[in-house]
Amino acid sequence: MKDFFYLGLITKPFGYKGQAFIFLDTDEPQKYAELDSVFLLIDDEMVPYMIEEMQLRGTNQAVVKFEDVDGEEIKNLMKVELYLPTSFLPPLTGNKFYFHEVIGFTVMDEIKGNIGKIIDFIDVIQQPIMQIDFNGKEILIPAVDHFFVSIDRAKKEIFIKAPDGLIDVYLDE
Repeated sequence: MKDFFYLGLITKPFGYKGQAFIFLDTDEPQKYAELDSVFLLIDDEMVPYMIEEMQLRGTNQAVVKFEDVDGEEIKNLMKVELYLPTSFLPPLTGNKFYFHEVIGFTVMDEIKGNIGKIIDFIDVIQQPIMQIDFNGKEILIPAVDHFFVSIDRAKKEIFIKAPDGLIDVYLDE
């Protein structure tokens, strides 16, 4: 799984020829409009599926037709997650980053200094949460743009400005 990133979800059938709506969990769905294939997570395994046709619909939706999948077979793929290899991700610059890219980075707060290393991101509906390990203590910081000041990829450091008192909640005895 570490070599793949989550792209979206097959949500419901479309028509009767084996097409389906997919939700694309990305800020820029147009970057994925010309895909030849995706990987579907089926029974904890990544299974490649070739795409015959794909049309973007609305903000984060597309209609997709997989090769050799008919109207009845597509029903078995409802709620199945779509993935792509991480090599498909375009490089990001500036303060933008992919969550998997910064696992292990040191988090530096403007006030508190070094508050530990990123061990994971927890994906919740409201916003993702950065999970930081500080000497065995867990610190949770919402991963929202306005908290991030800068990123130094060479030094593997992320600089943040956490809201007043947030870090203290985790560090006070």
